[in-house]
Amino acid sequence: MAEDRLACRECHHVNDPDAQTCEHCGSSSLTEDWAGYVIITQPEDSEIAAEMNVTKAGSYALKVR
Repeated sequence: MAEDRLACRECHHVNDPDAQTCEHCGSSSLTEDWAGYVIITQPEDSEIAAEMNVTKAGSYALKVR
């Protein structure tokens, strides 16, 4: 599932494998080289979201190379 998806190097959002740009920030800097996975549903109440500077709900990679 997650291993074929692409993570954005800018915002860490996890995108579909056929994406050309990030669905959240529009960056074209996507990579298959990422690790860890977190789903943030309420970023305004999440300490992890605050630490990652996430303001939109979604799936995010914890480490992007």
